[in-house]
Amino acid sequence: MKNPMTGQMREAPVGFSWTVFFFNCLPALFRRDWGGFLIMLVISCLTLGLSGLVFMFIYNKMHLKGLIKDGYKATSASADIDWIEQRIGVRIPRDTAAAHAPAPAVMA
Repeated sequence: MKNPMTGQMREAPVGFSWTVFFFNCLPALFRRDWGGFLIMLVISCLTLGLSGLVFMFIYNKMHLKGLIKDGYKATSASADIDWIEQRIGVRIPRDTAAAHAPAPAVMA
């Protein structure tokens, strides 16, 4: 994912979150998802960590929606994005400028 305004790139995994499975709310902290971290931390404290059993299934989708809300767009216009959209039920905006940009030169 790329923010066209700032040029900043971020990864947005989809599906089950193994990192949340193993580390509970810490992946949100490492991804600089402050809102997600706070929500997960508070709920985790209230449920004595059991909320991680739910967040491991929904956190990656929450993070992706947050990136889209912040203006990030997918940098690839491949069919994989169409499949991901159908799988998770979220429309992912595409960065059309990146799709039409020339490929970087490869040094031999």
